[in-house]
Parts: sequence; structure tokens; C-alpha cells
Amino acid sequence: MALFFSRLLTTMTLFVLILGSVNAQLSTNFYSSSCPKIISTVKSSVQSAISKETRMGASLLRLHFHDCFVNLQGCDGSILLDDTSNFTGEKNANPNRNSARGFDVIDNIKSAVENVCPGVVSCADILAIAARDSVVILGGPTWNVKLGRRDAKTASQSAANTGIPAPTSSLSQLTSRFSALGLSSKDLVALSGSHTIGQARCTSFRARIYNETNIDTSFASTKQSSCPATSGSGDNNLAPLDLQTPTTFDNNYFKNLVQKKGLLHSDQQLYNGGSTDSIVSGYSTNPSSFSSDFASAMIKLGDISPLTGSNGEIRKNCRATN
Repeated sequence: MALFFSRLLTTMTLFVLILGSVNAQLSTNFYSSSCPKIISTVKSSVQSAISKETRMGASLLRLHFHDCFVNLQGCDGSILLDDTSNFTGEKNANPNRNSARGFDVIDNIKSAVENVCPGVVSCADILAIAARDSVVILGGPTWNVKLGRRDAKTASQSAANTGIPAPTSSLSQLTSRFSALGLSSKDLVALSGSHTIGQARCTSFRARIYNETNIDTSFASTKQSSCPATSGSGDNNLAPLDLQTPTTFDNNYFKNLVQKKGLLHSDQQLYNGGSTDSIVSGYSTNPSSFSSDFASAMIKLGDISPLTGSNGEIRKNCRATN
């Protein structure tokens, strides 16, 4: 009988340990013992990349967004995986094809991290830290990044196609998609403020500058000069998402929207007589409010469906499963 209870206790303890491992939570000090140099190592690499090309800050931030927004996967580094014979990944999904970039920078960061603590830090966590560092380096707010994510062993192009909001999205489509991920309308507007940095391809805003009426006419004319109306002509020509300070993280994006100078259809939807107008107006005049709300929303974004505990893996190469 004593032996039975001893074995039962051992089994229950093992079950609790497994359960606790699977349900492990993210924390800001996850690597404090296993990789204490993680933050400084990532920051140094991000700083180097942005010093070579300022636009890279926006590209790294976008990678984190597009990683987290994929249906049923969340922030798991799946966007970094190359296609294999077993799955077609996310890199060539419609929202990412010819536009997602910075993969080589993530490779460099991963290599630097592996040098200081091999086999410890996930690619998903590297994306989250790099996104924060990019914002800070370009003049935006900081926040404490929660860590402990593990990497996905697969990726889905179809899930990326349906999960990542398109630049043609309506306000109702945007609010619905964000809500499905636990993000509020305020989170939607704050996170859209990331378009204060970065650039967009002509194919993403051609229809807006030629066909829409809720747009400043001089702004539209200026953009038309570098984005021809004919599809196939100048498709990859770039324009800044924020025409005022495209390489500085500030609140000018919202000032642009109030003036009907949002570059993307989905941008201007946030200020077009709808439910989010007041939030946009508030951010346009109160940069500290935007900064605070953006930081809070980024923490919520990073909490979307992470793999933790014994789920997933810690990739050795961010482009491929182990």
C-alpha cells in the first residue's frame, strides 16, 4: 500500500511538473540566469543594422507584427521559416511577398545571441526584443518585453493570408480582426501608429491615391507622380507611410490622418467619420498619450498565443526547424 501511494505521488508530481511546463508564463526576467546578456546583445545588433539603413527599424517592427497576427499561431517565429517539403511558409504570403524584409538582420542577431548563450533564446523572443529596440532607437517609447516564447515547428501561408490585415481593410474588418486577438479599438489605433515609420509599395496605395475621395488632393497628386495608375508600372516604387518624419517614431502619423493624408486605405479608415476618430484626434495632439498606449498595446501583442514550456522548440537557425 505504501508503495502504491509512493508511486501515485510520484506520478502526480510528474503530471504537475508537465502541466506547469506546458502552461509556463512569459516574464520579463526569463533569461536573467540562462542568458543575462540577451538584451544588450540584441540591442547592439539592431543598432548596427539601423545605423546602416534607417528603414530597417520599421522592417523589424513589422516582422514582429506579421509573426503575431497569423491565425492560430501567434508570436512564435513562424514568419522566419523558409518553405520545406512539408509546408509552405509565410514569407511568400500576400502580406509578406516582396515586402517583408530584415530576415538577414535576424540571422545576424541570432548568431550573436548563440555566441553568448547557445541553444537558449528563441527566434520568437529575438523578434519581440528587436521590435522594441527598433522603436526606441528611432525615438519612440520603451517597454519591458516579456520573454519565454518558444519557436514553432511549422508555418502556414494560408493562415498568414487570412490573419494579417490587408491595406485595403475597412474599419469594421480591422476592429474585428484585432478583437479576435484580444486587442481593443484603442490598441488598433495605437498599433497602427507604427506607420509613423517605414515605407509602402505603390501596389499597396495605388487604388487610394487614384480612386478615393477622402484624401487631400495635393497629397494624392504628389504620390501619383511616383506611383503610375497602370498596374505593373512602378509597382515596387516606395513612399513613406508618414510624409513628415518617416524615420522618426512620433505622432505625426495621426496628424496626417486628421488632414486626410493617410497613405493606405486602412490608415485613413481610422479617421473617416467612424468610431475611432476621437482616438486619432487625441493622439494627434497628445504624443505622450500615444506613446504610453503604444507601449501597452505592444505588450498585449506579444502575449498572443505564445508557445511556452515544452511546446515548440528553440531553433538553432531561425530559418529552419531543428
